[in-house]
Amino acid sequence: MGGALGRHDDVKSWMPETKIEAKMVEAMQKRESRGCSMKSFDSIILKFPKVDESFTKCKAIFEQFDEDSNGVIDREELKKSFSKLEISFTEEDLNDLFEACDINKDMGMKFSEFIVLLCLVYLLTDDPAALHIKSRIGLPDLEATFETFVDAFVFLDKNKDGYVSKSEMIEAINESWEPSSKRIAIKRFEEMDWDKNGVVSFKEFLFAFTRWVGIDDDKEDEEA
Repeated sequence: MGGALGRHDDVKSWMPETKIEAKMVEAMQKRESRGCSMKSFDSIILKFPKVDESFTKCKAIFEQFDEDSNGVIDREELKKSFSKLEISFTEEDLNDLFEACDINKDMGMKFSEFIVLLCLVYLLTDDPAALHIKSRIGLPDLEATFETFVDAFVFLDKNKDGYVSKSEMIEAINESWEPSSKRIAIKRFEEMDWDKNGVVSFKEFLFAFTRWVGIDDDKEDEEA
């Protein structure tokens, strides 16, 4: 899920492994150059209820893409939906996006994985010329939520390299909590660092965020 470590420790040259990850890093760095409205880690936590509320809107978009109503979006359903909405991603980028978000590698995206995909599409189309893409996919309604995700990541990524390191996470939490909160910061970082490579990409951050606000596909499956 991460990239290749060029130099050791937090002073690093972190190289993306895939083209789509490189595009995400480039888009995030462009976004980071505009600054951040988040002032503390607490301000991220305070956004959780609003984020949870907006996920109901994501559910409607998910059901629209899930043509056979089996609870997962497969590669063909994704391509067909993007084609129908005239969203001009290359086939390579679509395949890369699908593989990036199919975290369980079961050839289908569940709801939480789909939220991550939508947010990545939002980040990658952060351009006035791409506003029609956002309107076709229903993203304007979700803009505040996705801006929360992006802004939170910008706040955490202190050195603006497109990744969050453990020391950056500790620094972010220490800014608003007691220094003794280092243990909490490390725990939160470990929850985000899915591939255990020492840095967190925006995609990994999104998967952790959906868990933090209570989106859990396994629970949904049990309740169904």
